[in-house]
Amino acid sequence: MAETQFDVIVVGGGPGGYVTAIRAAQLGLKAALVEREHLGGICLNWGCIPTKALLRTAEVYRNIKHADEFGINVEGVSFDIKKIVERSRKVAARLSAGVAHLLKKNKVTVFDGIGTLAGKGKLAITKDGKAVAELSAPHIILATGARARELPGLAPDGKLIWTYKEAMVPDALPKSLLVVGSGAIGIEFASFYHTLGVDVTVVEVMDRVLPVEDADISAFALKAFEKDGMKIMTSATVTKLDKKKDSVTATIEAAGKSSEITIGRVILAVGIVGNVEGLGLDGTGVKVDKSHIQIDQWCQTGEKGIYAIGDVVGPPWLAHKASHEGIICVEKIAGVAGVHPLDTSGIPGCTYCHPQVASVGMTEAAAIEAGHEVRVGRFPFAGNGKAIALGEDEGLVKTVFDAKTGELLGAHMIGAEVTELIQGYTIAKTLETTEAELMHTVFPHPTLSEMMHEAVLDAYGRVIHF
Repeated sequence: MAETQFDVIVVGGGPGGYVTAIRAAQLGLKAALVEREHLGGICLNWGCIPTKALLRTAEVYRNIKHADEFGINVEGVSFDIKKIVERSRKVAARLSAGVAHLLKKNKVTVFDGIGTLAGKGKLAITKDGKAVAELSAPHIILATGARARELPGLAPDGKLIWTYKEAMVPDALPKSLLVVGSGAIGIEFASFYHTLGVDVTVVEVMDRVLPVEDADISAFALKAFEKDGMKIMTSATVTKLDKKKDSVTATIEAAGKSSEITIGRVILAVGIVGNVEGLGLDGTGVKVDKSHIQIDQWCQTGEKGIYAIGDVVGPPWLAHKASHEGIICVEKIAGVAGVHPLDTSGIPGCTYCHPQVASVGMTEAAAIEAGHEVRVGRFPFAGNGKAIALGEDEGLVKTVFDAKTGELLGAHMIGAEVTELIQGYTIAKTLETTEAELMHTVFPHPTLSEMMHEAVLDAYGRVIHF
């Protein structure tokens, strides 16, 4: 029989949960992890990782189609969607297996089943409706994640109307596609399918695509998407989806007018809701607001001994945020000295469409609204030698500084490899670096990172190469 007494029990084996359990074990705590479906959670199995595998295929295909620009002759280019999906699934399976190995290596006891709170410090585990075990621990951490939001009248059916899950494993490519929502998930799928030749239309209820990004980045992205042939409708709402045998007719309201388009498939990407059902929260002090569990700065809920981390506690809905929250939570439990609450202003966000988008900190508008007098720097990819050599000269780097203190308030980027570059600015924010320190930093040449330097210089009237 498996042990049932633990110091810490983590419910959910996603990037928040499994990292938390491993860190607890490293700190000498006896840790258990309960996972109902697959280790690695949505991120590794049906989210972050497999979508990046798909987008990598799209990137390779795009580059091959433009091979003649690099002096390379390629003929008869084609692709096999089944092999593309198969590679994506293999990548996910490899990483899920890797998580199992890490948990075993760190002596975390893993339980396969659904965890439900069953009284003070107790967790009941069931599998297929049958009782598996009852665990006990003074500290129980809920890391149950979230799922795709459904809108009234726009319910997915898995065949014609997809969520992210169906969108990742198509049997065949539709000729046309409607993506509802232009956040990171929607735009990534739009980018993937469009690159492979699907006629893609994106509908966004807000007045711009990628609405959480800086306005300059959103505007640049819109131009890039439309230049590439994607159809974008902003300030628009899908009010009805009429399913046919192998197509869908969507009714769209925009500027007070109604129009219809018929497409092969629809992807719904309109946000997420927390997985709080079935956790046994009734009768506890745990409070839920709009499907998300409320916590304090140490991830403690309203019930002593019950904690929550990751997507189930709300935005930003990012795997790296969940992991970091879990580490803070368990280090506080273990009494580690020097633990700091999570500063969400230092969490970078990345969107792996073409062109890539990445940001950290405040947008220019948010900084002004918060009362800052700002200095803003911009530098285009067109002024960077490495970008031109790569054939990737469309993009922009933008920095936002406090004019009085020189504090880096935010950084926003669009273009090739910015999802890798953004970490430079993230570290700078963590270290509370000023504009002077960034300007005095030597950036290697020729690299894309030089644009990060130039965008800082531009904020202070010292830009060199543009």
